[in-house]
Amino acid sequence: MGPQSTPDLSTPPSPLSLSTIAVVGLGTMGTGIAEVLTRAGREVIGIDTDEAAARQAVATLEAATARAVARERITERERQDILARFRTFTDLQAAADADLVIEVVPEDYELKRQVFAGLDAVVRADTILATGTNALSVTRLAADSQRPERVLGVHFFNPAPAMKLVEVVSSVLTAPTAVAAVTELARDLGKDPIAVGDRPGFVADGLLFGYLNQAAAMYEARYATREDIDAAMRLGCGLPMGPLALLDLIGVDTARTVLEAMYAESQDRLHAPAPILGQLAEAGLTGRKAGRGFYTYDAPGSGTTVPDAESPAAADELAAGRTVSSVGVAGSGTMASGIAEVFAKAGFKVVLAARSLEKAEKAKARIAKSLGRSVDKGRLTPEARDTTLASITPAGALEAFADVDLAVEAVAEDLAVKQELFRTLDKVCKPGAILATTTSSLPVVACARATSRPEDVIGMHFFNPAPAMKLVEVVRTVLTADDVHATVRAVCAKVRKHPVDCGDRAGFIVNALLFPYLNNAIKMVEEHYASLDDIDAAMKLGGGYPMGPFELLDVVGLDVSLAIEKVLHAEFRDPGLAPAPLLEHLVAAGCLGRKTGRGFREYARR
Repeated sequence: MGPQSTPDLSTPPSPLSLSTIAVVGLGTMGTGIAEVLTRAGREVIGIDTDEAAARQAVATLEAATARAVARERITERERQDILARFRTFTDLQAAADADLVIEVVPEDYELKRQVFAGLDAVVRADTILATGTNALSVTRLAADSQRPERVLGVHFFNPAPAMKLVEVVSSVLTAPTAVAAVTELARDLGKDPIAVGDRPGFVADGLLFGYLNQAAAMYEARYATREDIDAAMRLGCGLPMGPLALLDLIGVDTARTVLEAMYAESQDRLHAPAPILGQLAEAGLTGRKAGRGFYTYDAPGSGTTVPDAESPAAADELAAGRTVSSVGVAGSGTMASGIAEVFAKAGFKVVLAARSLEKAEKAKARIAKSLGRSVDKGRLTPEARDTTLASITPAGALEAFADVDLAVEAVAEDLAVKQELFRTLDKVCKPGAILATTTSSLPVVACARATSRPEDVIGMHFFNPAPAMKLVEVVRTVLTADDVHATVRAVCAKVRKHPVDCGDRAGFIVNALLFPYLNNAIKMVEEHYASLDDIDAAMKLGGGYPMGPFELLDVVGLDVSLAIEKVLHAEFRDPGLAPAPLLEHLVAAGCLGRKTGRGFREYARR
């Protein structure tokens, strides 16, 4: 039915010329996109073969705009204008006059192909056709279309009215003018568009779903509980949701579909869907929408979890612990002084031991400055500061730990150094004292075996800065005694930290999930798929991350990051975990991040 002449794409239409836009598929995403468009003054043609879905889309828009009026964000007149710009239909013929069509039907290639074939028959020759897929090939859809140069991807994030990121996806067939028009439209909608090429997951989901998959595999292996995995990533990385709760929100079946598409292209084992995703999907346990996924919810569609068979046992069911009133902290760096401050503020007597008394006193002075800042901000009284400082005794040798109940080492991340320290602790600490390491990547059991009492050794991985970060990974070895584990969990609660349990393997929870994600971001840059800035923006705007991956790498230190990547690769022997060559080259060049003034970006020297 459409004209057979070739559309003129030599000059891009302005975003205002995309005034009539059809949205095909009125599920949650389609309805959200329709709301964004109508609020921005566009005439929106909503199309769904299910009349109930169309009615629900109208009701959702009515409710959303009513809330906006109640909050005085729009007037009632503006609300009526918005509602008048949204019309719904059940036939693709309604898209005949659209300047742009956005397809957001379910992630099934044949279904999308049929939609595009139907649109080819009714739209004008210059109409731009956009797919909202995040997993399927835009190029394949374009190639099967009558006019591939006008086909592209436009990937909004859920909920579309709130999320700022829009990925504009070009295939090798897409006319640059079509990309320019949709990019400008996204800006006119108040969104932040980034340009990406055609590969499954694009940028944000391409990085996100690999991480979610690893979290599912970690849970499936019973390495840690679902609650501890989610708490670790929220508290250790500042993420708005834990990975398993996020999988339930996205839909376990949807995640599996995206991962299958990613694996088909990459053949990377990190993208091969964890078997549990398939098991849950086949059982109909697809997450919130089904009322059960990794967690159980009080009703389908609800976000409120309810206890089930996997809910954690009450704290009083743990083994009885040991008494801890005094703590020794070994080290003089930022982590050691931070841990000493944490224990002292909680009322413990603290011995802070370094290689010399002078170093220990400097570490205590650092604590005094930190406490002074808290006083200046009104978070601490001068009296509490003085009491805290008075409870810290600096020492120049580990012999000062003779009477402590808990000894925590925070020295260099070098196994030989730590083992030598534990041999000394074994000699100087009293029987029954608990010996803890703050290692983030080394085997705790190797420290334990350096002593004659491995049952008393455990990992307590604090996060930097220790006074501010709430998470502690409590790492049991196969030799750690039950009462030692129970004691450390109780101590964590007393110092107002959230303990999560994990076994003694590389990366524990946080680093084992975080650093493969960071490594994959570096690979995207190596492959010239996207820029540093676009990747950082995608993860902050599309994933709710507090920092983009390259910002975080430069803060952590590229040398530290490389060391952790190497440990993970050596432990799990997965080729996908091999450190990205670009990371190795930057470290070799001395570009270590903020601390050297240059990493992935350059920084002003202080």
